[in-house]
Amino acid sequence: MKSIRLFFGASVLGAVACLVGAAPAWAALDIGEKAPDFTAPAALAGKQFNFSLAESLAKGPVVLYFFPAAFSVGCSAEAHEFAEAISKYQALGASVIGVSTDDIETQTKFSMQACQGKFPVASDSGKTVIKSYDAAMMILPDYANRVSYVIGPDRSVLYSYQSLNPSKHVEKTLGALREWEKAKVAK
Repeated sequence: MKSIRLFFGASVLGAVACLVGAAPAWAALDIGEKAPDFTAPAALAGKQFNFSLAESLAKGPVVLYFFPAAFSVGCSAEAHEFAEAISKYQALGASVIGVSTDDIETQTKFSMQACQGKFPVASDSGKTVIKSYDAAMMILPDYANRVSYVIGPDRSVLYSYQSLNPSKHVEKTLGALREWEKAKVAK
């Protein structure tokens, strides 16, 4: 199974990235729209629980990122980057949650390995959350597209970024959170 995921990560996502090339980055929800509320089975540091967006937003902004497949090369690299930056998100009062169509058992393992036990990942095997955020990959609709949202405590979308390249999602979402903080202070 692991070799299939590695093949998937290297071959299919690579081919899809080539097809979309330098296409503009966009996401389904516009800035200012209300993010759909959801509850989903999730795992943090190998422990399963029910993640609630509403409960997380009560504590501060949430970075919600969708990814195609746990343990694929790009998704593992992206999760590692989010894990390495988690203290920066916490310093801004934000939390992070990753979502894919992987089952909860896979997410439980992924939460310990790639996520290093630092943030939760949710299972959306029924694709209800992915559909509500219009985050399904166009070419492979059984997989989530790589899209990140920054959601404010009032459920408004503060920022969105879509790119199959995993390398900029942390940088872009941290930048959006910093801008949001500056705007709050300026009021």
